[in-house]
Amino acid sequence: MYLIKELNYTQKEAQRLIAKGRLLVDGVPLTKAGAEIEGEFEFIYFEPLTRGLKPVYEDESLVVFDKPSGVLIHPQNRNTPYSLIDELKYQYGRDANITHRIDQETSGLVLCAKNKKSERDIKMMFQERDMQKTYLALVHGKFDGEIVVEAPLLRAEDESAIVRMVVKVDARGKASKTSFKPLHYYADTDMSLVECKPHTGRQHQIRVHLFHVKHPIVGDPIYGQEEKDIVRFLDKELTPKERIEKSGAARLLLHASELEFELYGKKYHIKSVVDFENSCQSTLGCE
Repeated sequence: MYLIKELNYTQKEAQRLIAKGRLLVDGVPLTKAGAEIEGEFEFIYFEPLTRGLKPVYEDESLVVFDKPSGVLIHPQNRNTPYSLIDELKYQYGRDANITHRIDQETSGLVLCAKNKKSERDIKMMFQERDMQKTYLALVHGKFDGEIVVEAPLLRAEDESAIVRMVVKVDARGKASKTSFKPLHYYADTDMSLVECKPHTGRQHQIRVHLFHVKHPIVGDPIYGQEEKDIVRFLDKELTPKERIEKSGAARLLLHASELEFELYGKKYHIKSVVDFENSCQSTLGCE
C-alpha cells in the first residue's frame, strides 16, 4: 500500500516494481508485496531525461518518433544514460508507452501510445498484423528483381562457441515472410537500396532474410560476419575501423521509413522525415 498511497502507483504497477526489487527496507529488497513492514525505505524509480528529440507526428492517442541510430528503445540496465522511453515519458507522462521495438542501430519510426487504452489497442493491432511497416536497407551486391522470402526463423542458442541467443533460418522455426523490392543499384560500391516489407514480426527478420538470400545489410556486425568477429563485436572489442572494413559501415544501414494502419476509424500513413538514401550516399560516397 506504501507505493499506492504515497506515490500514486496502481496496484499492478506497485506489484511489478516490488517484483523487480525496486523497494528496499533497511537496504534489503522487499519480496512480499502485501507484507507489513517498518524501517528505512528506499525506492528506486525511473526518472526520464530528455535530449530534445521531437516527434514527427502526434494526436490525442499516439505519438511517433523518428529514432536516430544508436538510441535504445528501453534502457538495458540502471546505468543506461538515455533511451527512447526517457524521451517519451519526459514529454508525455508516466502512462505513455512504446508499443513495439526496433534494434538499437536501426533508425526510423517508432509508434508510441499516450495512454493505457491506446497502448492496449495498438499492441493488439500489431498482434493481429493490422500494421504495414516499410523499411529501407542498403545491402551488399546487386539485388535483381522483387522477391518474397518465406523462411522460418528460429531464435535459439547457437550451438557454436558463440553460445548466445541468435536468430537463424531453420525448419523448426516460426513462419516468417518478407517482401523485397530493389530501388537503386550503386555500381561503384556494389550495393543496392532495397525496400523491405515484413508480413510477420520476428526478431531480426529483415536482417536474417537478407542474409539468407546472400544480400546482408551494409554495417551488419552479426549476420554475414565470421564467428570470431561476431564475438569481438558482442564483447565490444571490435574497433569502428575494423567494423567498417568487415561490414562496410560503422552502423547498421536499416531504416524504418513508413507506417500504415487504421485506429479508431482513422487511417494513418506516417513517413520518416529522414532522407535515408541521401544519408547512405553521404556516408559511403555512393553515386
